[in-house]
Amino acid sequence: MIAALTLLLVFQLIGEVIARALALPIPGPVIGMALLFLTLLVRGGPGEDLRQTAGTLLQHLSLLFVPAGTGIVLYGDRLANEWLPLLVALVASTALAIIVTAVVLQALTRRRASSKGAQQ
Repeated sequence: MIAALTLLLVFQLIGEVIARALALPIPGPVIGMALLFLTLLVRGGPGEDLRQTAGTLLQHLSLLFVPAGTGIVLYGDRLANEWLPLLVALVASTALAIIVTAVVLQALTRRRASSKGAQQ
């Protein structure tokens, strides 16, 4: 479990270093997660230790939202003052995520249907 946690933290650190070194507007943990994903694709998936550690972290995912909740309470006044831009950003990003997901799903469904048709 320690090795898997170390692996996760190393990829997060690499992402942070890349984000800060290149002044990217993407959070370091997101870059680290993408790099971890690419590494796991190349390796053929996660090992059993990483799989178990990730499962354990997911079981306790609600604890990871405590800092976000604290931030909402701490910056409540700012949120009240800037609610309209935040609402627009939330609605727009949610709509964009739904649209992208639908387009990708439709493309994958067509691809799967065409590959099944070609096999028969």
